[in-house]
Amino acid sequence: MLIDSHHHLWKYSTAEYGWIDESMSVIRKDFLAKELRELAAANHVDGFVTVQARQTVAETKELLELATTEPLIRGVVGWVPLADQNVADVLDEFADNPRLKGVRHVVQDEADDRFILGADFNRGVNQLATRDLIYDILIFAKQLPASIEFVDRHPTLNMVLDHIAKPTIQSGAFDQNWENNVRELARRENVMCKFSGVATEVCDATWNIETIRRHWDVALEAFTPARLMFGSDWPVCLLKTGYHQWIDVVRELASELSPSEQQAFFAGNAIRAYRLA
Repeated sequence: MLIDSHHHLWKYSTAEYGWIDESMSVIRKDFLAKELRELAAANHVDGFVTVQARQTVAETKELLELATTEPLIRGVVGWVPLADQNVADVLDEFADNPRLKGVRHVVQDEADDRFILGADFNRGVNQLATRDLIYDILIFAKQLPASIEFVDRHPTLNMVLDHIAKPTIQSGAFDQNWENNVRELARRENVMCKFSGVATEVCDATWNIETIRRHWDVALEAFTPARLMFGSDWPVCLLKTGYHQWIDVVRELASELSPSEQQAFFAGNAIRAYRLA
């Protein structure tokens, strides 16, 4: 069984997706249910966790509506205004929707590297645990120290670290601070991690399995096969890798695991974390 724990859908427009610039022509187009079904059929994917790409409640509603008609979408990680006073009211709108599994904020784009520790933001995050919602941590590696403090404020809230915290990956160089901080974060057992979006962080013009192997080794040892899960970050990953290529690379990396550990990594951990049907 294969569950992709991290992908996006969008109807492309320059107004809504200004971060997709002219150098990203491969993803300057629509990626909707039709494309998702084609992707799943070609790569034998059994289900997906669909993750927000815009910070709007409207997108969250659109993704949840799409999930009602597309069985491949096993769950949605949406966006709500966590730092707003009315966040509880917004969350209450989704209280009866079992397809909403979690919430994410694009912390990586915040100018303040300690944004995640803001009082208003944390008051909103406090609303998630009582609603059985997970929080996805989207950060750059430089924001890991603040994120460790953030996790310590919410010891009962289940969280997932997206894209192994997006380290800068370059042949001949390695971010030791990233490794130290990821290992420290992984000591918090309420945090799981997605091995997703990794190829996109490679600075070199080309990459291969050896370029990212050390990052795999660190993530696997830190989080163990019980708290690491497969994800693609499709279609963003297309900037650096084809979907099938990514699966092949990760399958080779994971070949050292036992059959039960591979099953956990490629499906079971995502099913457990996001309470997927």
